[in-house]
Amino acid sequence: MKTLTTFLGLFIVTLAFGQTAAEIVLGKWYTDDKETIVEIYKTGEKYFGKVVWLMEENEDDGTPKVDDENPDAKLQKRPIMGLNILKGFSYDSEDKEWADGTIYDPKNGKTYDCYMWIEKAGEIQIKGFVMGMRFIGRSTTWTKAE
Repeated sequence: MKTLTTFLGLFIVTLAFGQTAAEIVLGKWYTDDKETIVEIYKTGEKYFGKVVWLMEENEDDGTPKVDDENPDAKLQKRPIMGLNILKGFSYDSEDKEWADGTIYDPKNGKTYDCYMWIEKAGEIQIKGFVMGMRFIGRSTTWTKAE
């Protein structure tokens, strides 16, 4: 009976807040250096993330920070604020991760294959890698900003 009560309670909370296991990633997250907040959102069945806050939003001359490390000269003038840096993730319920996406690093102008997962509440683990080699890459931890 206690198990049934617990299950029903969790079910009601899920309905009340309208958030599935896959949607726990939605919201605002501080990057590991706490200098940026990225808002993760869902469009259709895919997850994306855009820069919504920068500790240093402007350059020393007062102009907005731009994507000047981008290898595409046409994109080097676009502002970092509002830039989509996470793209195209799908939730894999079996592995409990968001996979098959990419992450763009405006500090070096490179895009990496990427996947994300949650190990503990309030933190998301993100791993970028190249050439399909998930075991080689760089991991970072983002913390919930809300």
